[in-house]
Amino acid sequence: MARFRDVKNSKYKKKSIKEPVRVDGYIFFRIKAFITDMFMIMMPIMYITTYLVLDGKDAFLHNEIARFSGAFIYGFIVVVLWYKMAQTPGMKAYDIKVVNLDNSKITIKNAILRYSLFILSATTIVLLFIPLFRKDKMMFHDILSGTKIIKTDR
Repeated sequence: MARFRDVKNSKYKKKSIKEPVRVDGYIFFRIKAFITDMFMIMMPIMYITTYLVLDGKDAFLHNEIARFSGAFIYGFIVVVLWYKMAQTPGMKAYDIKVVNLDNSKITIKNAILRYSLFILSATTIVLLFIPLFRKDKMMFHDILSGTKIIKTDR
């Protein structure tokens, strides 16, 4: 243990052990990023649809076109963000981004396919548990669309 005057005079330097960065899917970061995106992107869309376009909650609940169009607008925004910046606001908050398996920029086709497969896996719910059984922790939509999540440098 170092003495105070040794630390003060910089005679004692603490060794830092750098842990290797895991690139296995970042499951918890992905979940937190998704929740953040739902509040930052989806909630304003639903609020505008419910209270500015329609007459309120009851009108929204009985209008399937409004619910579908809100989900479509959310999907469009997410696909564009993945294609342009490789990350949504939630992903940016947790320093992760979407890339192809060879670490190149995601294409618009891959972004659309990835979002479509995400909707499929979210509706079946069983497909969301695939990362728990895989060593690389890739999700169903990442496997089929040829994408992966990586950690970014700040």
